[in-house]
Amino acid sequence: MGPARVALRGLTLPLNLLPLILPMSASLAAEEHPITMGKLRQYLRFMTAVQLLPALESGEETLVGGQAVLEGVMMRSPHAWGISVRKPDGTISTHSEPLERLSEKHPWMGWPVIRGVMTLGQAMVLGFRALRYSADVALDQVPADENGKKAEISGWVAALNIILSVGFFIALYKFVPLVAATKLKNVYPVFGNQVMFNVVDGVVRIAIFLLFIWGVSLMPDIRRVYQYHGAEHKTVFAFESRDPLTIEKAQTYSTFHPRCGTSFLMTVMLISIVIYMLFPVHTFWARFALRVALLPVIAGLSYEMIRFAAKHGSSLFALLTRPGLWLQRITTKQPSDDQVETAITALNEAMELEKVRGGELVIA
Repeated sequence: MGPARVALRGLTLPLNLLPLILPMSASLAAEEHPITMGKLRQYLRFMTAVQLLPALESGEETLVGGQAVLEGVMMRSPHAWGISVRKPDGTISTHSEPLERLSEKHPWMGWPVIRGVMTLGQAMVLGFRALRYSADVALDQVPADENGKKAEISGWVAALNIILSVGFFIALYKFVPLVAATKLKNVYPVFGNQVMFNVVDGVVRIAIFLLFIWGVSLMPDIRRVYQYHGAEHKTVFAFESRDPLTIEKAQTYSTFHPRCGTSFLMTVMLISIVIYMLFPVHTFWARFALRVALLPVIAGLSYEMIRFAAKHGSSLFALLTRPGLWLQRITTKQPSDDQVETAITALNEAMELEKVRGGELVIA
């Protein structure tokens, strides 16, 4: 069985997508309306899923992990990754590729804390590629326009979406909480205390995060992404338990996994409260710059904590990561058998290529 069954396509978003956002004129043919809405809906699903990317993925060099995508799942092993996407006709589109293990190529990238930053960066890039592939598969089912051209997501649109997503993250989780804490401090001087100020800042950040992931969970399309997220966790659990990768076995496991990106994000937000307290800066822009500059450090520390907690379930670190597991009640849902089958297919794709590359798996 070949490692790739469906080749990645060159992705281009036609300029005729822009008029889709504008009101349709009376002269627009009625039969074009479903096509228009299909393109626009898939594009909006893609944009929303990109915002959720850190919460949906789990990646580590020596472990099997994965990520929910649009109507599918991406799975990764140490030296390969595979993706399976369910088409509207019920068939599954699959793809797999080799994956470079960063610490093998550059040993210093395997150092504690640094390995977290490097691995998470690689996971984000891979996760975005997987999302883009799944969106393109979905758009491939939308009928072509009057010129016979298929709707696809172009490279420049994908790059722009990454830039907007990073800006959205910094604005929503760094700038807005800092503004709220500063305003509260100006009204109530007691919150000017170093500890109280950062506690308020952290509480506002967590509240925004919870509101966002809960709000998008009300969207039917994103709820299905959360179901695939649950399918990914169940499949990984079955693999780590060395059970046969069958739908029946996978469905017996929980949808809550300690190495989930949701747990990671919650851990980042909790740790950041303590870290910010250690730096006595007082002006608004100095605090904002500090929050942006320390993001890689906090991410690396959180990665190490999640990694340790996954291997030592009764440790203090495991207790500190417990809120992230509770939060998975929102970001994971009970999957259907078809969704679990898709996740198993993705893992099988990755493992077939892993065998070819001779990777050694370390089961947590």
